Amino acid sequence: MGGCLSTSNLGLGLYERKRNRKTFSDHVATLQNLSSIPNRIFANGKSRTSCIFTQQGRKGINQDAMIVWEEFMPEDVTFCGVFDGHGPHGHLVARKVRDLLPLKIMSSLHSCESKQSASSTACCAGNLKSDVGDAEKDSDPEEKVGSLWREAFLKSYKAMDKELKSCPNLDCFCSGSTAITIVKQGSNLYMGSIGDSRAILGSKDSNDSMVAVQLTVDLKPDLPREAERIKRCKGRVFALQDEPEVPRVWLPFDDAPGLAMARAFGDFCLKEYGVISIPEFSHRILTERDKFIVLASDGVWDVLSNEEVVEIVASAPTRSSAARTLVDSAAREWKTKYPTSKMDDCAVVCLFLDGKMDAESDYDDQGFSSVTIQSNHSGNAAESDDGQNSEPSFQRNNTVRSREENEAYKRLTVEGEVLNGENSVHEDQNWSGLEGVTRVNSLVQLPRFSEERSRT
Repeated sequence: MGGCLSTSNLGLGLYERKRNRKTFSDHVATLQNLSSIPNRIFANGKSRTSCIFTQQGRKGINQDAMIVWEEFMPEDVTFCGVFDGHGPHGHLVARKVRDLLPLKIMSSLHSCESKQSASSTACCAGNLKSDVGDAEKDSDPEEKVGSLWREAFLKSYKAMDKELKSCPNLDCFCSGSTAITIVKQGSNLYMGSIGDSRAILGSKDSNDSMVAVQLTVDLKPDLPREAERIKRCKGRVFALQDEPEVPRVWLPFDDAPGLAMARAFGDFCLKEYGVISIPEFSHRILTERDKFIVLASDGVWDVLSNEEVVEIVASAPTRSSAARTLVDSAAREWKTKYPTSKMDDCAVVCLFLDGKMDAESDYDDQGFSSVTIQSNHSGNAAESDDGQNSEPSFQRNNTVRSREENEAYKRLTVEGEVLNGENSVHEDQNWSGLEGVTRVNSLVQLPRFSEERSRT
């Protein structure tokens, strides 16, 4: 008959608390001292199993952020994330999400685990009966753990957006950030994403050749299910005549702000009109054929295909230089393909699944040094603009066009143009980077409408 099984006893090692390991409370206590956490890097450099690199584009301050956190939890769990800010305060939003979202995922997972354990204990104490179908479901430990991770991702993303909305020192009305986050625990890979940053997998096929596997979908406004939701909420989705390859989200009553993604943290001017922060969650079991994972912001995917990215990373001179080599390649492609366009910011995380990295001498040869790693933990050399003592300026980036530039974009296409039969694309296909050379994430800075602000 149906039995009751606590997830803490599943034997997967995911929730087992060892005396000589840090507990959940220990991790939460580090909130005020994030920069000193060991095995957590967020600036150009490498860890034991990964390398990360970001480069500012030509639009102003670098609005991309990234993180690799090894031993993220007591059970040898690794967290990776890339966050692409947009709008006048996008760089601050991306950094805040980078710092707080991992902790919220950790907190949510702990809460979900405690809740399920309590439920299982109550079930056993009450000797409740269940049918055979329930017994079969309860006997699948992997499904239980996957369900916990899914709930943790959904709750943490919701909590992150709620905190951004209530943050008194950060204006997220017309600013926001994408997020692509993964958690690796053993051979299990759990992923959550919003916006148009992307994760891919470099794997070997039956012929021992490297192939690219796209792990996430670029959540752009013209993806059919995204556009349908936005329109149900009275938002508008269409592209400007001057950039037909860039579908955008617009308010129902104004030609603003022109957001180039369907999901994002922040952007509260559009939250009532279909833009959401609910992540797409997925789970994948890794095999010995899987070699590395690449997370990158859209500045990379706009100019490089999945296959090109896998080839570049696989053929990098050293593993520690893979992220930097990929960003350099993207920068060259921007100059070649769009010589008159402003290159977008690029951020890359490369996670090698066999857990191996180059020797320290190779690491130094690629232009990195031990100072890079130290700066990651000090929080000083890595970032001088941490959002605490800097005053954001509306003139610091070019995601907002000037009045003169906006005059050229007054001619708007009819509502829903991108959803006609010719432009609709099956949602299961790989969504490549956009070809438009005027790529910015939001076009128009909204005025401060007090009545609109109060409703959000």
